Amino acid sequence: MSAQLVGQLRAAMGEGRLAAGERLPASRALAGLLGVSRTVVTEAYEQLYAEGWLEGRHGSGTYVTDGVATPPVPKPQRVKTQTVRRTAAPHEIDLRPGLAWIGALDTPAWRRAWRLASGMPPQQRQDPHGLPELRVALADYIRRSRGVGCPVDGLLVTRGATNGLDLLAATVLRPGDRVGVEEPGYRRARAVLAGRGAELVPCPVDEHGLVVEGLPDDLRLVYTTPSHQFPMGGVLPVPRRQALLAWARRNGALVAEDDYDGEFRYDVAPLPALYGLDPDVVVYLGTTAKILTADMGVGWLVGRPDLVGRIALRREELNDRTAVVPQDALRLLLERGDLDRHVRRMRGEYARRRDVVVRALDGLPLRGDTAGLHLVVDVPAPGARRVVGEAAGRGVLVETLDHCHAGARRASGLVIGYGSAANLAELRKGCEIVHELVETRAG
Repeated sequence: MSAQLVGQLRAAMGEGRLAAGERLPASRALAGLLGVSRTVVTEAYEQLYAEGWLEGRHGSGTYVTDGVATPPVPKPQRVKTQTVRRTAAPHEIDLRPGLAWIGALDTPAWRRAWRLASGMPPQQRQDPHGLPELRVALADYIRRSRGVGCPVDGLLVTRGATNGLDLLAATVLRPGDRVGVEEPGYRRARAVLAGRGAELVPCPVDEHGLVVEGLPDDLRLVYTTPSHQFPMGGVLPVPRRQALLAWARRNGALVAEDDYDGEFRYDVAPLPALYGLDPDVVVYLGTTAKILTADMGVGWLVGRPDLVGRIALRREELNDRTAVVPQDALRLLLERGDLDRHVRRMRGEYARRRDVVVRALDGLPLRGDTAGLHLVVDVPAPGARRVVGEAAGRGVLVETLDHCHAGARRASGLVIGYGSAANLAELRKGCEIVHELVETRAG
């Protein structure tokens, strides 16, 4: 009944029968009018709050959000560029990792933020740190969402976590510097570091994440994903975090912490970010790519204010900048509470998607299913590659761990992402096909 009420109210607001700014009945009054329990109405209102259709006014009640009945702003046409990543055809089910579900973004709050941000006047010279108002809002968001306090002068707005890593590398690395990377790990981070002249040193991971014991003492930087190791899914325990920070201080090294999907953890509360334990040696990288969409092109880098100042100067030299309109759109989403509501809603959505995947793959050995937007199915190497080919022939796109390796160590398996499949039914169908193929082809 809550879902039916949500649909009816959403249609009434979208068609203008409930006008922008119009006050809705109190939940108790509407429940009495409809002859349903108050819980039905409360759940419906909460869903519409999360989607941005409704807003509360202190001491006054619940109102239709301003602008909900206005036509959506036309989406800009994308310029197609060459990419090695295959685009899924309409009939294919995309189970590859790295993408968020964008179906939840077509909301009044999302459209309103972009409409208002589009009125930003052009800027001839941009602060390389990013828009000051956004930096204040981001510092507050990081404190709330990750339990980490960061000074505004230690925060720089980037185009994403990979861009932040590139700016860090361009500032602190010299050609030939040795940099530790997780093995297996994120290939784009390896490409960025290698592009800045670093000598990559593969560092093994296990079921808990980066193996700190045995890290070479001559590394200038270590890149790690401690909240949800990519791709294996381990969460770095506190003793290892402390050992990693002690190693960095002892050797005068830096730790680049990529918190690419730290907001999404399902069974227990997420551990605080590594940066919060020692901000002097950790540079914290975040992005909107998983909480919103990679197309937004906004992220953040947090570190010691003196180091961030050096990075900003280097950024000016490179003429690197983050587009102003997306920055202001993100500021509006943060300041109005829309991003927090979206993240809470998506935690529930991704938890449901994770549960669908786990049930569909029941009986197979899984890793990393307690957090993030992907998990790994252990499958021997020849069988894993066979499954990928067979699945593609049946309209299901999935990847192996092969592309995550930099050195000789080889983990084998399938990486299943549950962010980009269009709906739960397709997600279930795709995973059932994978399950069938693993059992019959990977043996």
